[in-house]
Amino acid sequence: MAGSLVFVTQVAPYTSGPAGVHGVLDQAAVGVAQIAEIHGLRARRVDDVRDLTPADLEAASALALFTIGETPWSETQRAVILERLRAGDLAVIAIHSATDACYGWPDYGTVVGARFDGHPWTQTVALDVLDKTHPATAHLDGGPWQWHDEVYQFRDLRPDARVLLRVADGELDFSAKGASPPPFGYPLSWCFTEGAGRVFSTSLGHFPAAWESPAYLEHLSGGAQWALAKDRG
Repeated sequence: MAGSLVFVTQVAPYTSGPAGVHGVLDQAAVGVAQIAEIHGLRARRVDDVRDLTPADLEAASALALFTIGETPWSETQRAVILERLRAGDLAVIAIHSATDACYGWPDYGTVVGARFDGHPWTQTVALDVLDKTHPATAHLDGGPWQWHDEVYQFRDLRPDARVLLRVADGELDFSAKGASPPPFGYPLSWCFTEGAGRVFSTSLGHFPAAWESPAYLEHLSGGAQWALAKDRG
């Protein structure tokens, strides 16, 4: 029987008010289901984590997050996610706005690797491919990769994050409203280990064109491949 990939697409309000709804969630669900099948898993989309039992999380091989706002994870659910991730039993895949969620859960930044700090730009950018051997980026032939998306800036990037893609120098106008260049620059995809577990994150995927792009889906599939691997390579 195939293992499961739980794909959470919950749109929850922030403590300060409503969060925007991403129009690509249905497309993303199809794309993630395809990726799950490639890796021998069966995808289950979840629009409200209150419908997930602890047993559902205990049985999952992977947890993919395309969330925003204060996702209402219970204390029990949070404990299961952290315990299984750190034990190497649960891969985590953070997609697009997943870093813009769960500000009331201090450990969540540890789970996804950084905290969202605005997206002052929406434009086509050249992305430097920093790791030409990683499954999420090897198909990009070394880059730069021209890509159109929201360009996120982050705070609290984990120091052990292995950055895979970043915005090339000279691509962004730092006079844009909300621009506050972090000291580590503009990474847009990374991976890391948490205990014995693995996490892959990409902030790309806001627009429908991403979910129609084989290159983007291969990026996501390669990230899932790495996160699901049991060795440390």
